[in-house]
Amino acid sequence: MTALQKAVELLLEKIRQSTPTTQRITVKLDLPANTDLIDWMESQPLFPKFYWQSRDCREEVVALGQIKTFTDPKAAEKILADDQRIWGGRSFDGRTQRNRRCMPSFFFLPLLEIFRLDGGWNIAVNLSAESRGKVVEALAQLTLATVEVPQITSKILGRTYSPDFAGWSQMIGNALDAISQKVFEKVVLARKTTLTLDTPVSPAQLLKASRDNNHNSFHFMMALDAKHCFVGSTPERLFLRQEQDLLTEALAGTIGRGVDMAEDNRLAQWLLDDNKNRYENRLVVDDIVDRLVPRCISMNVAQTPELIRLRKVQHLKRGIDAQLNDGVENSELLDSLQPTAAIAGLPRDKALDFISEHEPFARGWYSGAVGFLGARRSEFCVAIRSALIMGDELHLFAGAGIVPGSTADSEWKELDRKTSTLCSLLASDEPDWERQTA
Repeated sequence: MTALQKAVELLLEKIRQSTPTTQRITVKLDLPANTDLIDWMESQPLFPKFYWQSRDCREEVVALGQIKTFTDPKAAEKILADDQRIWGGRSFDGRTQRNRRCMPSFFFLPLLEIFRLDGGWNIAVNLSAESRGKVVEALAQLTLATVEVPQITSKILGRTYSPDFAGWSQMIGNALDAISQKVFEKVVLARKTTLTLDTPVSPAQLLKASRDNNHNSFHFMMALDAKHCFVGSTPERLFLRQEQDLLTEALAGTIGRGVDMAEDNRLAQWLLDDNKNRYENRLVVDDIVDRLVPRCISMNVAQTPELIRLRKVQHLKRGIDAQLNDGVENSELLDSLQPTAAIAGLPRDKALDFISEHEPFARGWYSGAVGFLGARRSEFCVAIRSALIMGDELHLFAGAGIVPGSTADSEWKELDRKTSTLCSLLASDEPDWERQTA
């Protein structure tokens, strides 16, 4: 009998012994350190599916099935036991005429979680008075033997952009005009890249390849059903809350990586010294601070940006930590912080109006917030460096902050660098001319 079989049998026994008021049962799981949760998740028939790996790699979670769903996280906060968490996210722009499939938010209390924390494994079920039979049935449906998710073999045959470069140039020109007229100080504009592949890539394949290659990132997957899946590997935390302690950050300012160490260091120093990028980062800091001040007893902001090096890009980041006032709810933090100036602009309302009017596609989950909400601890990342997989369709998203000094060409190239976080995981059969972006 495998460790998972033993744990499932123990869970079933504890469910039979539980009282009507029992909300959660957790059992230790004796799994090897190299167990791959993505392989196991891909073998399971339950939906929704949610995968999460924290940026520091200490925590990894697969959440499956649903006891209850929520469109308003505030409602969930009122019913959660101390050791329960809901999983999901908030979209950037909600359901619109251009994107009727997307919800403003989706959170669920899972039937089942397998999670790793600092090398220790556990399996847990959430219970309600009405759900016991559903949970027992779900445990019986689990696939105990897993099949390794194969490496990506799909090749890119072509790609299309929304907007194309001409449309992007026009949009940047309009944004700079609005900035010069003091409509807003900054706006973040996005591009959708749609890839044509020779064979489809599965969400689990893309997620696994990205997790193994893109370090210093949150890795997530949210699949509401078998045909619609949102996957990402983002370096940006929206917030981490533990009791009244809050951590957040301003991640803004970008340059590529060098071909060797010398060039990499030169580019890094240029980014640290560049007035435009430092200004863009400061705007994000100021926005976050303004939103947190009414909700905090105290706050500390890093005085100077630090350099964050990723596989394809380098960023400026300034950390912010705060002590929250009593009574501040997680849903209130989501409302106040998302979207930040790093993915919308400043002032927020004016930037959002411009985005809605000028971007030719609905962002949906891209640049929203993804993560978990618990009674004692909650964490959300900003859903950038992400992809939407709908059947055979693969859409990648990236954005660039527009401030005085921005040019259409340089920002388009920044989009390419950011998109390459996921795009470079696939081989390409495109002619060189087709990959040229401007």
